[in-house]
Amino acid sequence: MGNPGPTPLSLLLMLGIGCCAREVLVPKGPLYRIAGTTVFIPCNVSGYEGPAQQDFEWFLYRSEAPEVALSIISTRDAQFSYAVFAPRVAAGEVQVQRLQGDAVMLRIAHLQAQDAGVYECYTPSTDARYLGSYSGKVELRVLSDTLQVSPAPPGPRGRQAPTSPPRLTVYEGQELALGCLARTSTQEHTHLAVSFGRAVPEAPVGRATLQEVVGLRSDLAVEAGGPYAERLTAGELYLSKGGTDRYRMVVGGTQAGDAGTYHCTAAEWIQDPDGSWAQIAEKRAVLAQVDVQTLSSQLAVTVGPGERRIGPGEPLELLCNVSGALPPQGRHAAYSVGWEMAPAGAPGPGRLVAQLDTEGVGSLGPGYEGRHIAMEKVASRTYRLRLEAARPGDAGTYRCLAKAYVRGSGTRLREAASARSRPLPVHVREEGVVLEAVAQLTGGTVYRGETASLLCNISVRGGPPGLRLAASWWVERQQEDGEQSSAPAQLVGGMNQEGVAELGVRPGGGPVSVELVAPRTHRLRLHSLGPEDEGVYHRAPSAWVQHADYSLDTLFVPMLVGMGLALVTGAIVLATITCCFMKRLRKR
Repeated sequence: MGNPGPTPLSLLLMLGIGCCAREVLVPKGPLYRIAGTTVFIPCNVSGYEGPAQQDFEWFLYRSEAPEVALSIISTRDAQFSYAVFAPRVAAGEVQVQRLQGDAVMLRIAHLQAQDAGVYECYTPSTDARYLGSYSGKVELRVLSDTLQVSPAPPGPRGRQAPTSPPRLTVYEGQELALGCLARTSTQEHTHLAVSFGRAVPEAPVGRATLQEVVGLRSDLAVEAGGPYAERLTAGELYLSKGGTDRYRMVVGGTQAGDAGTYHCTAAEWIQDPDGSWAQIAEKRAVLAQVDVQTLSSQLAVTVGPGERRIGPGEPLELLCNVSGALPPQGRHAAYSVGWEMAPAGAPGPGRLVAQLDTEGVGSLGPGYEGRHIAMEKVASRTYRLRLEAARPGDAGTYRCLAKAYVRGSGTRLREAASARSRPLPVHVREEGVVLEAVAQLTGGTVYRGETASLLCNISVRGGPPGLRLAASWWVERQQEDGEQSSAPAQLVGGMNQEGVAELGVRPGGGPVSVELVAPRTHRLRLHSLGPEDEGVYHRAPSAWVQHADYSLDTLFVPMLVGMGLALVTGAIVLATITCCFMKRLRKR
């Protein structure tokens, strides 16, 4: 037998026209899809001649009659469909959608079991010669719908009302935990993707209104929706799987924006023969309607026992009560409570007196260090401020400030709310103390190089027992023409309320001594006098009282004389001494 002649394909290749043969492409099969869902089968043609817009015709071959082609739909003939498909085509349930001139998509909604079979995509010829393939076939197998989605028992954590869907109330800062059951018994190998989503309060649950919170993808990767990505990274949001069908989402540090209707969506995926993944089923279950009770809407602060009037040295106690539907201090929430005081008539809340922080550690505000002040929690939500010995400077308006914090990832706290109480007036009676002083230069005329001795006798009327006196000496320099200098007064020396001498700087730079020569008599001595020591010398006494907590506080007494100096020294000026002897000293 001789060699066989060339085949049709080798003849086309020898003629150089094999590259122009028509080719119709459809997906590799078999394709598995779920009854009741929508299936899409693409088809495109290449290597054709003629117009850019090609026509397509679809046929179905069922397994019970594999040789019978059932006309489904055509792009060129509206009457193309067989009776079994005509009503569905007319209703739009079966469509052919043109993607471009040479590509279409067959769409079949509400897939039925009898839709299984081999689908053929045929392209009528527009070529000058009949070359290549004019149709492509793919098998479609229809599976029963076995996907199930439901809330996981027991119900979600929180205060739950018996409604459908369940209405759940959680406190701001608490964990929101929701569970979902998702399972399938499809015989083919499929993967489930499960996600938790939220719709804004009172909005209908639908794809257009849903915001994904977190989901487990078909490849087992956990991803969060856009607004929740940062919380997933921070560990405030997580999704876990227990057993074969139980999924649990936990949102930590719940915020006001987390309110809404939560749902669980399960999607079933299958890998097609071409290696791509296709979603073949999806179902959704409503889990709960979640309300977030914000701390700012609940936090309230009251104080007692009312306006207070006390005397200096007496204890001052104030109570602060924090109320409202609040979560207990602990894992998810924390509170701090403090007292503020503003002097009478001063604007604003004032300065901090004392506070307990979120760990229950007390601290005193600036200016209160060293005083016997206690800040303590005396009941679950009641706090007490106690000043062991009140002072005149403690008079003013008191307010209690409470702050609520929620705990995020780890131990990080975020302030969620704060509230101040109404003002609580506190009056501290001032003691009527009158100080009088007489100062003199002893010894008469004093010469250059000698010692000047200045005595000051202080008398006290009124005030509590146990007063202590402090006194300081100041000098104002004079100009050559005898006028008083505009320079501020200069401290020469003094003795504080503890009886300790305090020396300043003498104009002439010589030695200075200050001493208590009698219980209420103070002496200042200027040694080795010089012309630079000339000036007007003042004596500024002040009275102090010791409180029960052993702290000392000055008593503010009426100004008697020397207003100008009082502004400079901040003390009461009771007498002045003009050292005119200095002028005589200079003439000598």
